[in-house]
Amino acid sequence: MSNARTGREPGKTVTRADLSEIVYQRVGLSRTESAELVQSVLDEICDAAVRGETVKLSGFGSFVVRSKGERVGRNPKTGVEVPILPRRVMVFKPSNVLKAKINGTNGETDKD
Repeated sequence: MSNARTGREPGKTVTRADLSEIVYQRVGLSRTESAELVQSVLDEICDAAVRGETVKLSGFGSFVVRSKGERVGRNPKTGVEVPILPRRVMVFKPSNVLKAKINGTNGETDKD
């Protein structure tokens, strides 16, 4: 979504309303239908994450739910150790295509 195509200033946060407006302009659905479409896609991503499934969007990246075990943390102010309970976290891993777009390359990746 380049700024020339969306009419937004650089550095602005893309909101659900922005996504709905882009769908409205490019697909030709009504504004209400566009908002419902965006919401249904986001709902499905959320539902899949809750089920512990990986959501992979080709050319964009993957949303992966990972389990973190219990560990001991430390209050930086007091130095007191506190247990951090196990939890699940969502991690986003960008695709190589997205990484290349961000870095302005043609898709070649550097192997370290």
